[in-house]
Amino acid sequence: MEREVAWKKYDEASLDELEALAVDYIDFISENKTERECAAAAIAAAEDAGYDSLADCIAAGTPVGPGSKLWACAQGKAVILVHVGAAPISEGMNILGAHIDSPRLDIKQNPLYETNDFALLDTHYYGGIKNYQWTALPLALHGVVAKTDGEVVEVNIGDDPADPVFCVTDLLPHLGSQQMDKKGSKVVEGEDLDVLVGNRPLLSTGDTVDGAGNAQSLGQSTEPSGSCGTHLTGGADSSDSGEAASSETPKDPVKAHVLALLADKYGITEEDFLSAELEVVPAGRARDMGLDRSMVIGYGQDDRVCAYTSLVAQLALGDDVPARTAVCVLVDKEEIGSVGASGMASMFFENTIAEIMALAGEDSPIALRRALTRSRMLSSDVSAGFDPAYASVFEAKNSAYLGRGLVFNKYTGSRGKSGSNDASAEYVALVRRIMDDAGVSFQTAELGRVDAGGGGTIAYIPAKYGMDVIDSGVPVLSMHSPWEVTSKADIYEARRGYEAFLRA
Repeated sequence: MEREVAWKKYDEASLDELEALAVDYIDFISENKTERECAAAAIAAAEDAGYDSLADCIAAGTPVGPGSKLWACAQGKAVILVHVGAAPISEGMNILGAHIDSPRLDIKQNPLYETNDFALLDTHYYGGIKNYQWTALPLALHGVVAKTDGEVVEVNIGDDPADPVFCVTDLLPHLGSQQMDKKGSKVVEGEDLDVLVGNRPLLSTGDTVDGAGNAQSLGQSTEPSGSCGTHLTGGADSSDSGEAASSETPKDPVKAHVLALLADKYGITEEDFLSAELEVVPAGRARDMGLDRSMVIGYGQDDRVCAYTSLVAQLALGDDVPARTAVCVLVDKEEIGSVGASGMASMFFENTIAEIMALAGEDSPIALRRALTRSRMLSSDVSAGFDPAYASVFEAKNSAYLGRGLVFNKYTGSRGKSGSNDASAEYVALVRRIMDDAGVSFQTAELGRVDAGGGGTIAYIPAKYGMDVIDSGVPVLSMHSPWEVTSKADIYEARRGYEAFLRA
């Protein structure tokens, strides 16, 4: 049952919509490369669309009813948007669930060191990566530093064209014969993914000081006010940005220079790394790809391509009152098992729905259980796109193809569907009908050949409530690499399909 290429059906109006969506999407993933940035952007967009803070509504005892729009946030890294429908919430919700974390390098708590006149930051990789892909690549540093006085400083260095960038060095091929004999998983070891950040020593008093303003070149900074999704411009005063000079050369002068620059720009010390969350991500914007500009290449499309289209679909409901309550869940930590307070396995989702139901006058444990059991969910996560360069690991007739629309995976998992949520036949039929009625191009797939590997999503977690869940997303090439590839047609069909599901 080969599916038609979605591009064949578009008229000029549809192509204009598709391109406009792609432009906004490229901006979104270029400007939001961490879960904190994605959460803040989602909340800002929701507030512009008339969503109110659930925390504020709880504090004020604001009643909730059909048409109410609310947002909630966990630790600045996970967001839930709820648009209350005409039916009681206890009759069930239509839920889109995606994750906003992506594979990357995390800076360790005690990271900065100097060796052989270089200053480096020690890292611990996050999620499933091929280590060798992160070498000899321009990198940026995003995240926050929490100081003991309560101030939280946001760091963003490497994505402004005026910023410096960083890199993990690689070995020249002239000396790499032994390295090339290693297994791919051992070519670059995890502990070798240290980020090069400096080579210039701090000058002593007797040396020349050029006052060139090096600290100003570190990048832009803002300070979160402490409320999830709210940002204030500011940071340490860098007007006196000439190089700091000491009476004697420190033991590690290059490291000392880096610390002086950080202190000048951000007002942070080496001790502040202990309470920092700093992520190393590929530097640079996402771009159109292909002579025909039919694709997008960019970092973090797993799973921000589904998070973005889910968010846009949720907000597209506008002031309409959906038949069933519509929910968009954007969570953290999927790449490491959905654990922690901001992951799907936490109580954040359940507690948020319980609070909203209490404000809606459905304040009972049994009403909450009924709501969860009667709900339907699309676990909005990417699927492996068929790549002819690696055709041997795919089973062609059960693979996802770029340009053929939204992908549904009845099951994922590995080794005999282990770890999978296997959607029921009845629910698959319902989803098919919704997509057909809305004219959405869709396809079905498995994650590669049997015994070739496998993977999973958040789907099995909400399924524990007894709700119907199916994996649904956009096919991706080069998944988990620093730069991933998607089709604009699939992005467009995902956005259309997600809205159709919310309105069903």
